[in-house]
Amino acid sequence: MAKGIREIRSRIKSFKNTRQITKAMKMMAAARLRRAQERAEAARPYAHKIREVIASIASGTTAVKHPMLESRPVKKTGYIVITSDRGMAGGYNGNVIRKVLQAIKEKHKSQDEYAIFVLGRKGRDFFRKRNYPIIDEVVGLPGNPTFADIKKIASAAVQMFADEKIDELYLCYNEFRSAISQVPTITRLLPLNAVESGEQRQMNYEYEPSAEEVLSVLLPKYAETLVYSALLDAKASEEGARMTAMGNATDNATAMIDKLTLEYNRARQAAITQEISEIVAGANAQA
Repeated sequence: MAKGIREIRSRIKSFKNTRQITKAMKMMAAARLRRAQERAEAARPYAHKIREVIASIASGTTAVKHPMLESRPVKKTGYIVITSDRGMAGGYNGNVIRKVLQAIKEKHKSQDEYAIFVLGRKGRDFFRKRNYPIIDEVVGLPGNPTFADIKKIASAAVQMFADEKIDELYLCYNEFRSAISQVPTITRLLPLNAVESGEQRQMNYEYEPSAEEVLSVLLPKYAETLVYSALLDAKASEEGARMTAMGNATDNATAMIDKLTLEYNRARQAAITQEISEIVAGANAQA
């Protein structure tokens, strides 16, 4: 009985230590979430302004054409998949990976028909272990990523589309809705034919040297900006998912502590009752 009580006491201590850690991680994730939200919101005006200029050029001059605005027969598809470098974030990584696998299964019959660009160690390890065709990767991103951190992989993906090595490009990430809601999303990044009718407010601009040349510079930058904006959104989603996961872990640890405490008290009561019974039995035997 004494051995059982010591084991329960040890488990209670272990769960208390775990609760302390998960509670601290929840608080850290909450602080990082606020900063990640602010960065994601700060990046949106730049993307909106580039989109406005592109929409103005594309809709205002019918002669302006660019390969990034035109659809072509799809022979090969590219996927930019954004995951995290660290775990302990609930279903954050698993949800977006399952979404990508479902899309691949539905659209492709062989690995020759698609290529993967992956951001984050969790996604990289998953796809590499299963021999999926990874073209490029970025791991070890800081908690506050800059555009320079993903410029190379974003440019490589856009250039492959421009060189017609891939015929469409999708962006796969967790869209941030709230601290408790992150939605795995796959959105088409290229071709950008949606921008032609995407802007309702039209502005008049003068271009130097020409609208075509301005468009040829802005379109790749816009596509790269969308990747960076999605990364910032994914970072906010990651911290929200981690905060929720650590909150649930803290609540579960508390529930286990309460359960084990009740079990411990019952075991102690049973041990004390047994000792009293033995003492009374011994006294009666001597009487």
